[in-house]
Amino acid sequence: MLTISTEAASQLKKFLDEQGTPEHGLRVFVAPGGCSGLQYGMTVDEAAEDGDEVIETDGVKLMVDNFSAMYLQGSEIDFVSSLMGGGFTVRNPNAVASCACGHSFDTGGNAATSQGCGCG
Repeated sequence: MLTISTEAASQLKKFLDEQGTPEHGLRVFVAPGGCSGLQYGMTVDEAAEDGDEVIETDGVKLMVDNFSAMYLQGSEIDFVSSLMGGGFTVRNPNAVASCACGHSFDTGGNAATSQGCGCG
């Protein structure tokens, strides 16, 4: 379903430990909007909700709701570092197009929710 790279799991575990919440997990979700029609979101959650898929890997938990799971099938959460900083990113094989910022994507059927590009 959804996987997390070794580097991303390590960074997430470190972050959760530093926050004093090592038992929490990373919620990954998809919402309508963004310049390509759908946008990714991530937040730290204390517990899974009814209907969530929970994936436990390398000592960390990922939580995904049913709606988001449809769009995230086969995706990988990764951690990237750059001169401008670092952060978690989604590598999604279902995306047929994405915005330059990497936060918005299109699977081919969500053009009705797309908006002007605001990442530049």
